[in-house]
Amino acid sequence: MDTLALVLVIIGALNWGLIGLFEFDLVASIFGGQGAPLSRLIYGLVGLAGLYSIKFLFRDREKTQ
Repeated sequence: MDTLALVLVIIGALNWGLIGLFEFDLVASIFGGQGAPLSRLIYGLVGLAGLYSIKFLFRDREKTQ
């Protein structure tokens, strides 16, 4: 589950980078526009992955000697 969340967060970050730099929404262009059901599903999954990934901030870190 952690790996899937990380992949979705990376996809979201790359998409936001493309939007910010080039005004190009890759998810919308691949899946039929921002309002298309599949695009909305991807956006929703990326958002849930971001929420899930908050737990990584509070995870105990292994101590190295």
